[in-house]
This record gives sequence, C-alpha cells and structure tokens, in this order.
Amino acid sequence: MRVLAAMSGGVDSAVAAARMVDAGHEVTGVHLALSRTLSASPGRSRGCCTREDARDARRVADRLGIPFYVWDLADRFSADVVDDFVTEYAAGRTPNPCLRCNERIKFAAVLDRAVALGFDAVCTGHYARLEPRPDGPPWLLRAVDRDKDQSYVLAVLTAHQLSRALFPLGGAVKRDVREEARNRGLAVADKRDSHDVCFIADGDTAGFLHRALGPAPGPIVDADTGSEVGTHDGAFAFTVGQRRGLRIAHPAADGRARYVVAVSPSTRTVTVGPRERLATSSLTTCAPRWCAPPPAPGARVLAQYRSRGDAVPVTLTHHAAAARVEFAEPQHGVAPGQTVAFYRADRVLGSATIDRVHPGEEA
Repeated sequence: MRVLAAMSGGVDSAVAAARMVDAGHEVTGVHLALSRTLSASPGRSRGCCTREDARDARRVADRLGIPFYVWDLADRFSADVVDDFVTEYAAGRTPNPCLRCNERIKFAAVLDRAVALGFDAVCTGHYARLEPRPDGPPWLLRAVDRDKDQSYVLAVLTAHQLSRALFPLGGAVKRDVREEARNRGLAVADKRDSHDVCFIADGDTAGFLHRALGPAPGPIVDADTGSEVGTHDGAFAFTVGQRRGLRIAHPAADGRARYVVAVSPSTRTVTVGPRERLATSSLTTCAPRWCAPPPAPGARVLAQYRSRGDAVPVTLTHHAAAARVEFAEPQHGVAPGQTVAFYRADRVLGSATIDRVHPGEEA
C-alpha cells in the first residue's frame, strides 16, 4: 500500500512513519509548512509549524530511508484555521484550532492531494484506534493510552476520511513510543510535546487576539448584582468557565471565586459569577457530522465537550441540521463554539459544534 506519512517533526509522527515502513508499505514522508514566519521559542517545542520541526522531520525521513517533501499549506491554514479561530473568538465563541486543522487541513486538503497523487492512505501520529468493519468504513475508537487519547479531535472526520486514515499508535503507550524512538536512533525521541496553539509562538492567546482584532474595552459585570466589578480590553479574550486573569477590581461579597459565565461581544460585556452559574442542563448544536451510523433520535450516548474532559451520559436528539443534547447531570463550563463528540463506550459516533447552552438547575 502507498502511504503518505504526515510528519510534524515530533516523536509520535516519527514512530508512526517507522511502523508503516516496518509493515512493508511504500511510505513517503511529508511535512506541512503551515506558517512562513514561526521559529521555535527558546526552550519550547511547537511540534508542527516551525522551520526547526521541518528539519527534524527530514532527519527522521533520512534515517528511515524514505522520500520526504514539504508541502506549503500556509495560505490554506491561515484561511481555514487561523482566520476561523479569530472570527470565532470575536463572536464570543470558544473554538478548538487543532480540531479545525484535522478537519480542514490534515484530512481534507492533505488527503485530497494524497489521493490525487495515487496514495492509498494518510498516516499520522494521533493516538486513536481504527477497528475494521465488514460492512463499511472502520470504527474510530479511543486509544489504549487514555492520557494521550486524541479521538476527540478526530471526531470531526467523516467515514470516508477514516477509510483512508492510518493511526499506528492507537494501541501504544507514550513512554513506549519514546523508548521505541530511542531504540531506532531517532533524534526526536526526547523532544517535548507541544501543548499550545501552534500558530501562537509565545503562547499568549489574549495578546494574539488583541493584535488581530484591536482594543475593544468594556465592563466586567457581576451576574448576581448587575454591578460593574472591573473592565477589560476586549471581550474576545475571555471564554466561558475562565477563572484566572479576570481583572476584577474587588472580591465578591461572599468571598468566593468568580468565573466567566457569559461573553457578549456586541455589548463588549463580560459577565462573571459563582461556579453554579456555569451549570448547563442541555445544549443545541449545528449540523452533526457522523463517522459511524448515527444513533436513533433520543438515544442514550456519551458526550465529551473538552479535549481532556470526561465523556458523560446524555440523551441525544438530532436531525440533519442540528442536535439537542440533554445531560443526565448538570455540567459546568460548557461554551458555544466548543465541539461536542459523541461516543458509545470507546467508539466514536460523530461530533457537532455547540451553538447554544441552556442553564441547569444550579444556575
């Protein structure tokens, strides 16, 4: 099988490519140039965008003895991921750029080009499993290593995209992957993982948004009293559930911590309140995307609305244009713009973008 291995310059994609070579496939490595300006910050590893990462990926390809290319997708990445990120925050929503990158770059732009060039599949270093299905595309399952599981950020893929995907690390544990890289003599064996937004080199998301959108000062208002308790330079720099960096002028009367409970870009208002104000009983979404046969409307499934969150029981009602998710117990910090992924046990069913959240009993 002809396999295109997406090589970020990190240890996971390096070992994934090596495993494909060991399996006897005809492997070609490709690094995605997603920015023309980024260099790694001192002491940090970005893991997908920098010139240093491209060089690391090339060294691994040389070690494996496979062809290697760099594909310039900077314009596509800027339009489909970076601009979307800025637009969503400007609208008071909370996007996940890694999810958008998987949806629109790695498994859309890259996969389309790979198929056009005669490749059979695209291989990545994501921690997720694929289980063959006799009557259709494979099931997408959680990884064995739950601490590294990335099935949530892959839940945006379609069944067709999964049929052309390979995830060699789904059954692996991260420490074993690093040890395997050392044994193979790969220089990236001890390279640190990247945990930040890859296109924000200094990790300062609020600063990035201020530079992109400009200042938009407004009040910070207490949800219980309606009084102004502080000011901000831009509502877009806040997200529902945020606790730190609120710049509240004085403590709440009850002495308890305050969280962002609402963001209104149109009025430039950030509303804060106690944790119970974050309680959500249900939510509605935009059109769901299914990577498996969709469940019957009203089915009981599991839903995960953060990349590192737990999946919780819900009742899911859906049609082509939207879905409604009712939580078995109120959840805290659910924000419009987030993606909710649907599971049945370890199996991914699909996902949708949260459009509105509805208060729970505590609120």
